[in-house]
Parts: sequence; structure tokens; C-alpha cells
Amino acid sequence: MSSSDVARQGDKNARPLSLSGHVGFDSLPDQLVNKSTNQGFCFNILCIGETGIGKSTLMDTLFNTNFENFESSHFEPKVKLRAQTYDLQESNVRLKLTIVNTVGFGDQMNKQESYQHVVDYIDTQFESYLQEELKIKRSLHNYHDSRIHACLYFIAPSGHSLKSLDLVTMKKLDSKVNIIPVIAKADTISKSELHKFKIKIMSELVSNGVQIYQFPVDDETVSKINTAMNGHLPFAVVGSTEEVKIGNKMVKARQYPWGVVQVENENHCDFVKLREMLICVNMEDLREQTHTRHYELYRRCKLEEMGFKDTNPESKPVSLQETYEAKRQEFLGELQRREEEMRQMFVQRVKEKEMELKEAERDLQGKFEQLKRLHSEEKGKLDDKRRSLEDEINTFNKKKAAADLLQGQSFTNSNSNAKKDKDRKNSGFM
Repeated sequence: MSSSDVARQGDKNARPLSLSGHVGFDSLPDQLVNKSTNQGFCFNILCIGETGIGKSTLMDTLFNTNFENFESSHFEPKVKLRAQTYDLQESNVRLKLTIVNTVGFGDQMNKQESYQHVVDYIDTQFESYLQEELKIKRSLHNYHDSRIHACLYFIAPSGHSLKSLDLVTMKKLDSKVNIIPVIAKADTISKSELHKFKIKIMSELVSNGVQIYQFPVDDETVSKINTAMNGHLPFAVVGSTEEVKIGNKMVKARQYPWGVVQVENENHCDFVKLREMLICVNMEDLREQTHTRHYELYRRCKLEEMGFKDTNPESKPVSLQETYEAKRQEFLGELQRREEEMRQMFVQRVKEKEMELKEAERDLQGKFEQLKRLHSEEKGKLDDKRRSLEDEINTFNKKKAAADLLQGQSFTNSNSNAKKDKDRKNSGFM
């Protein structure tokens, strides 16, 4: 029996099955939801604003929690970014929330120092994530993602225009983070002033080319509400954790002598709009935009700085291995070139040192010869003086001996004369 006959016989024996029930791959969204719920979520908020503008109070009000807050003065020498992470849970959803506060922002004389520390912090978080991605053995599933997902930029309620520091800072950050501008302490200006202030802020942002975060309108389920909310930017907010009794219920509010400002009353401020847009509707989009837009831009720039490209000059694809090998050869060549330069420099310095030592040796030899000559001259002078002194001593000794001899002769003569005189006297008396 041939192979074709065997195949036909096998086809006859095959039993066809028809789909008689539900297959079940439409449960994939539910599986993703269950997996995400089990893993939990992370969300990181950066609060930028001057000291005392109400950043901590707004965070407490947003998440209905009393976070750990630290009082800061207006005399900080430089901007410090303080990150605090909290584990929150609502129903069966766990959220790892990180709040990053800028301490001392705008208090320095050199305003460049204010925004540069913020830029460096955001880049540092991107770099940490990139280094984790580039590892051979990665663990991104349990990696604590510290990249900033939303930046709440607090604008002082001056009612006039943005400060130059605000414009410069937002311009530096708009390609790195999702900026959501908010007018803090909006209860300090009237409604008409607030409306004009919002228009003025948006006009200045557009004229200066600052790209703030726009709520997405491509999703039909949220396009209507996001379109409406984009027209309310920047949000004018009021934060308070104090509760005041209004009618028969307790509400979060700020009580003044002239009345009560209810935080969750949309006629009083935009706090509810901010909370709904930031947490309820667009939190996942903020996370996605951070990864697909801002982080990808940082990653692409860093890899291009390292020399990695997708295509060669001929627009042909280049594999990562080829690029790595090329960079490795380039690095080894550069290393060899530097090694040769260092070797040549070392040889040159050794020669220079030898020349210096030989020159020093010649100088020492010259000084030695000079000292030797001076020593010889001094020794000759001392020998001459010694011979002169010896001659003087010999002459003196001769003179002394002659004097002693003359003195002895005179003494002998005087004694003989004295004896003769005595003898004469003795002979006379007799």
C-alpha cells in the first residue's frame, strides 16, 4: 500500500467535531483584570509649587488620608525632593502611591537651581528603569516603578499672570512628565478674576509653547467628559481635611468669617473635577503616557547617545549584536589608542625625568668640584699660616734661649763680683 493510500484511509477514519458550546477566549479581559488586581498598581505624583501653597493639604484631600507631612521654611539653601510611598487599598484594589514633594521650590536667589533639581530627579527615575530593562536577568514584574506619572503644578492665585519661574519650569518638564496645572487656594480670588486668570494662564502656556497634559478624547467612553474637562484647565482647587456641618451632613470645607467654601462643591471649586480626571478616569492613561511617550523619548535619546541605531546610513536594519560589536571594537580601539598615548607620555616623562636627574647630577658635580677647589685653597692657606707660625715659634724659642743664656752669665758674673767684694772686706778688717 502506498503512502497516499494510507493517507486517504486515515482521512476516512478521522472523526469530525463541531463546536457545540462556548469556547471562552472572551474571558481574556477578565483574566487581565484579575491578574492586575492581584499584582496591584503603582501611581507616582510629583507636586511642584512654592512653600505653603497647599500641596500636602491637597494630597490629603484627594486620597482622603492623612499622609505624613513635614513643615518646611522659606530658607532652604536648595530644592530637595522628598518621596514618600504609601500602600492604599480600596475594595480589593491595592495601590502603591508615591507622593514626591518639592521642598524649598522657588526660595533661592538663583532660580535655575529650583527647576534643575526637579529635572534631574525625573531623569534619575527614568535611568533607573532603563538600567533595569538593560539587565540580562530582569525582574520588571516586581520592580518598584518610581517614574513620575503625573505632575501637579501649583500656581499661586495672583490673578495676573504666570511667574517666569513657572513658565521656565513647565517648559523644561513638558517632554518628561504629564503636567496638570492647578490654581491653588482658589478661594482667595473672586469668580470673575478666576475665570480671567484661567484664560490668561492658558494663553501664556500656548504662546510659550508649553505642552501640558490633555485628557484623551480618542476613547468613545470618556471622550465627552474629557473634552469638557480639557476646557476647564487649569483646575482651580481648594484643599481641606476639616469637616464642617452643612445642613444635616458633614462636608470637607474651609470656614471663613464671611462663609464656608465646600471642597467637594463644584460651584465653589474644581476639586471634584481634578479628583475625577486624575484618579477615576485617566489614571491608567497617565501611566501609559509616561511609559509610551516620555520614557520612550528618554530611552531613545540615551541609546542614540550610546551609539545604538535601528538603521545604518544606507537605511538598512542593523541588529543589536552588530551595533554592540561595532561599539566594542570602537571602544577597544579607543582604549588601545589611550593606552599608547599613556605609554608614550610615560616614556616622555621618564626621559624628561632622566634629563632633569642628569642636569641635577652635573650641577652637583660642578658644586662638588668648586667646593673641592675651595677646600684645597683653604688648606694651602692654612698650611702657609701653620709654617709661618712654626717659624715664629722657632725664632721665639731661639731668642728665649739666648736671653736665658745671657741672664745666666750675668747672674754668674754678679755672684763672682759679690764674692770678691766680700773677700776684700774681710781682708781689710784683719
